[in-house]
Amino acid sequence: MAGEIPDLIATERAGTGKGAARQARRDGLVPGIVYGGEKEPLPINIPFNVLLKRLKAGRFLSTLFNLKVEGQDDVRVICRGVQRDVVKDLPTHVDFMRLHRTSRINLFIPVEIVGEEVAPGVKKGGVVTHVRTEVELMVTAGEIPDHITLDVSNGNIGDVYHISDVTLPKGSRAVIERDFVIANIAAPASLGGGAADEDEAEVEATEEAGAEE
Repeated sequence: MAGEIPDLIATERAGTGKGAARQARRDGLVPGIVYGGEKEPLPINIPFNVLLKRLKAGRFLSTLFNLKVEGQDDVRVICRGVQRDVVKDLPTHVDFMRLHRTSRINLFIPVEIVGEEVAPGVKKGGVVTHVRTEVELMVTAGEIPDHITLDVSNGNIGDVYHISDVTLPKGSRAVIERDFVIANIAAPASLGGGAADEDEAEVEATEEAGAEE
């Protein structure tokens, strides 16, 4: 289970409609709504600076939050939309969806590499290259892993590791369907050429394809 789901603190918004939303923005707040979970929609306000910082940190639409609103039970939510000012590109409204423990969502999960210190390729001077430090998985909200583990303890120079080399947690799967690269063991730069160059070419192609997705 993920040990640290970030808190997102909001306040309940008094009143709905354009008037209440405009007042919230004048007060330095961003209006939003929390829906789903077989409960009535809850209008909220989030401090503008807090939301902007979260947005700049990235992965906002694929981060699970523990929403805390005074007078309400804490609830796990995921953002389902951010409206922005067409001129300033700043957030003007945000939508969150409540999640059950059985809800299926896409999240970025860190990749932990183990066994580097005993890998034959590393002992010969090879270097483990981390192509992806995190992988987007479809997971169950109540069973979110802290990380996935790649074991390279038997790796030699030139070995390339794909997502298929990782045992994913039960009930989860990679969002990208192809067998993409997550790490490799490259030859020392002093050796040059050979299989290492081929591995790097594959890594670069993988990264470019990933960027397009």
